[in-house]
Amino acid sequence: MHNVLRTWLTLIMMFVFLSAASARNYDEGIEYKRLKSPVPTRVEAGKIEVVELFWYGCPHCFRLEPDIHKWLKSKPENVEFVRIPAVFNKTWEFHAKAYYSADFLGVMDKFHPAMFAAIHKKKQHMNTPAELKKLFMQLGVSAKEFDSVFNSFGVDAKVRRAKALSKQYGISGVPALVVNGKYLTDGPMAGGRKGMIEVLNYLIKKEAGK
Repeated sequence: MHNVLRTWLTLIMMFVFLSAASARNYDEGIEYKRLKSPVPTRVEAGKIEVVELFWYGCPHCFRLEPDIHKWLKSKPENVEFVRIPAVFNKTWEFHAKAYYSADFLGVMDKFHPAMFAAIHKKKQHMNTPAELKKLFMQLGVSAKEFDSVFNSFGVDAKVRRAKALSKQYGISGVPALVVNGKYLTDGPMAGGRKGMIEVLNYLIKKEAGK
């Protein structure tokens, strides 16, 4: 009987501990920060925008992908997720052009994981038009279609906006998550990938007034 009671008490304490952990509050300036100047969102009224800033060459961004993929399956319906390729130098700008080219060509779902895999699994540099064109052709895009889009005005405009937003968000590295143009968290602040998702969920509830 004594052992049974002890087991029940242990289970109760575990439940209390897990409940407390799930309801954990995070502190501004520690696990996340408020942007000095809010960045306007592009979502309809009543929606909460979540932006992921990333770079294809970043190993931390590559490792965060499964966590983001899992989170997307259960994210609140009032949340709209947006990826923005961060732009800090010419290589990042080249990869941003690749990202928006895939978007214009309608192959993003296939291109996004393929680009990460090419760099981090196959150890390809993916920093020349020839390498990139070959990948797009493997995804069913013709060389002519790629050429017409990659250097297009539309793609360049998207890249310029991504570059401007990278500065506006004030990020110092990637991956970074921004909630509703107000709050930012990243790996160092949140304590890793798992922490980023937990802080993200906390900030979404905070912004929703829950």
